[in-house]
Amino acid sequence: MSLIPRGSLLDLDNMFEQMLFPARAIGSEREGFFSPRIDVSERKNMYEISAELPGVGKDDISVTLENGVLTLEAEVHREVKEKQDGQILRQERRYGKFLRSFNLGEEVRENEIDANFKDGILTLKVPKHEGQPPQRKRIEVH
Repeated sequence: MSLIPRGSLLDLDNMFEQMLFPARAIGSEREGFFSPRIDVSERKNMYEISAELPGVGKDDISVTLENGVLTLEAEVHREVKEKQDGQILRQERRYGKFLRSFNLGEEVRENEIDANFKDGILTLKVPKHEGQPPQRKRIEVH
C-alpha cells in the first residue's frame, strides 16, 4: 500500500484546500478554526439546525443567543501521544475552534430553544415567530 504523506507535492486535497482557504495554517500543524457541516431545515412551526461535531465533547460546546443572533462555539482538542518507532503518514482530523452564527431575529427567546447533543451531532430546534417582513424602501440618489 502506498500512502502519500499530507503536505507533499502530490497531496491534491491539501493543495485545493490551500487555494480555497489560504488563511488556514500551512504544514502539518492544523490548529485553528474549522467548519463542520451544518444542515438547516424548516418545519411547520420551527427551524432545525444540525451541526456535525465529531470528536467534540458536550462540555466543549457553547450555544449563546444575543440580540437575536444564535452562536455555536466548539473546540476539538488534539490528543497528545508520544511517537514510538514511526511517524505520522497522513493526518486528516481537524483540531481547533469552531464558531458559527445565525441571525434568528429579535423575537426568539433563549428558553424557547431546545438543544440536544448525541452521537457527535448538535441539534437545535428554534420556534418560528411571525414578525413583520422587512420593508423595502427606495432611497433617492442625488
